[in-house]
Amino acid sequence: MTFSISVQPAGVSFDVPRDDTILAAAIRSGIGLPYGCKDGACGSCKSRLLEGRVIHGAHQVKALTPAEEEQGLILTCCATPQTDCVLEARTVPGAGEFPVLKMPARVSTLERAAPDVIVMRLQLPANVAFQYHAGQYVEFILRDGARRSYSMANAPLTPRPAAGGTPPPAGSIELHLRHLPGGKFTDHVFGAMKEREILRIEGPFGSFFLREESDKPMVLLASGTGFAPIKAIVELMQAKGITRPARLYWGCRSRADLYLHDWAVQAAAALPNLEYIPVLSEARPEDGWTGRTGFVHQAVMADLPDLSGWQVYACGAPVMVESAQRDLVAQCRLPEEEFYADAFTSEADKHEV
Repeated sequence: MTFSISVQPAGVSFDVPRDDTILAAAIRSGIGLPYGCKDGACGSCKSRLLEGRVIHGAHQVKALTPAEEEQGLILTCCATPQTDCVLEARTVPGAGEFPVLKMPARVSTLERAAPDVIVMRLQLPANVAFQYHAGQYVEFILRDGARRSYSMANAPLTPRPAAGGTPPPAGSIELHLRHLPGGKFTDHVFGAMKEREILRIEGPFGSFFLREESDKPMVLLASGTGFAPIKAIVELMQAKGITRPARLYWGCRSRADLYLHDWAVQAAAALPNLEYIPVLSEARPEDGWTGRTGFVHQAVMADLPDLSGWQVYACGAPVMVESAQRDLVAQCRLPEEEFYADAFTSEADKHEV
């Protein structure tokens, strides 16, 4: 049995098999619904149910509160339809543009960029044309079926690198992995993993990517390894000659956590329209840091009190993304629909209900 889902105001429809989620069926159908974690943790897929009935699987209360459910809001990533349904959701042009593929990938290099960050490069099969938008992510499929998500950190067009050096070969992707002690995947990456190891991945996923049709100036806002998809967007800007003014804010705790600081400095030097502002929340005397300090989104607010004509692309820890969305919209006049985000939810985040 299948149920029909109609999405308004776009007027698109697709079928959902019984016991499947609305989002999973939309992804298979190439329908660009907004989403992030796919696990009921981030709230990015929140939509309004106009007609029909759904049952929700496990999700975090902060992603969808009981009050929001009473108002007719649902999370498409964990909502299973019980009848035909009509949704009100803004569709994302291009989100379903590229096919989702499963494939083996070979670890080509593992580079320790910081004590707890590895830059991994994967070589994809030569016979697979893997396409994605800068900002999207892939999932590793582990031996027990568990999945771990990481954003591509290089642009899909294999651009000339902003910081010099050799660009990655065609058919390769770069990922930034932070070690979470006790995590079965990152423990292996930081411990026993060797170059040439074969992993299984699936993607691309996600509705976080640059809206190239806009000419608005933009804030690229990252915390920690949330820098990865922002780096891909910067590379895309260079490859396509995008001249929109952009300000890159990267928030970390200490100087050592700015694991590609030199790359960002050189990227800003190579792109006249790009300004780079690193911000440390726990700068230590031994760092000799003379730059900005505090919370990274507050640095944005101090510099840009009026964001009414801007777009913001935010990626990183959920607390940063949530604070930025709340404060930039409420206090800096950022249009709510011009805040695009990807919250890096951990496995603990995803399974806290």
